[in-house]
Amino acid sequence: MGADGGGPMTVLAELVGWFSDPDHWSGPDGVPIRLLEHLEYTGLALLLACLVAIPLGALVGHTGRGALLVVGAANALRALPTLGVVIMVVLLTRIGFGPVLLALVVLAVPPVLAGTYAGIRAVDPMVVDAARGVGMREREVLLQVEVPNALPLILGGIRSATLQLVSTATVAAFVAFGGLGRYILDGLSVRDFAEVLAGAVLVAALAMVLDLALAGVARLVVSDGIRAPRGRARSSV
Repeated sequence: MGADGGGPMTVLAELVGWFSDPDHWSGPDGVPIRLLEHLEYTGLALLLACLVAIPLGALVGHTGRGALLVVGAANALRALPTLGVVIMVVLLTRIGFGPVLLALVVLAVPPVLAGTYAGIRAVDPMVVDAARGVGMREREVLLQVEVPNALPLILGGIRSATLQLVSTATVAAFVAFGGLGRYILDGLSVRDFAEVLAGAVLVAALAMVLDLALAGVARLVVSDGIRAPRGRARSSV
C-alpha cells in the first residue's frame, strides 16, 4: 500500500485493505494498543483539566470576582496553536510524557472553565436568593443549587474539551510518543496514504464514540427540568 495517486475507489480499497490486514491489529503498533494510548492521553489530560477548571470556574461564577481576568485568560489559551504549544513545552523542559501532558491540559482547560463559569452565572438569581433565604451557606448554595443547575453547560464544556483533546493528542506522535497520531505521522514519512487515512478515520471515530458516550452520561445525570438552562445569566463577560 502507499500509492501516490488513484481515484476515490482506489483510496477506499486501500483503506479497507489496511484495516483488513491482521498485522495492523496486533503487536505494540497495533490499533488496540494505539487506541489505548490515545485514550490514556485524552483521559488523563481531561481529568487534570477538570480538577483545575471546574473549581475555578465555579468559584469565579459564584462570586463574580476575577471574571474578566479568568475568562480573558481562557479565551487567550484557546487561541494557542496546538503543535506549537506541545513543541514549546517539550523544548523548555525535556522530552517526556510530562511536557506533552501539560500542553494537553493547557489546551483542555479553556472549554471546561468557560462552560463551568457560564453555567454558574446562568442559574436563575431568584433560585439562588431563595436558597440563601432558607438559610443555606454560600458553600451549600454553590454545591447544592448552582452546580446541579449548571450541569448542562458544565458537561457541554467537558464534551468540547474531550473532542479537542482527541484531535490534539495526535500531536504526541510528533515528539516520539504513541497514540493514533503515529499512523498519521508514520504514514506521511513513507508516503503510505492508506495508513494516514486510517489514522484520521480512527481519530474521527473515537471522537464520535466519546461524544455519544458523554451525551448519554448527560442524559443520565441531568434531570429533565434543567437539561436546558433557564433564566438569564446574572452577568456576562
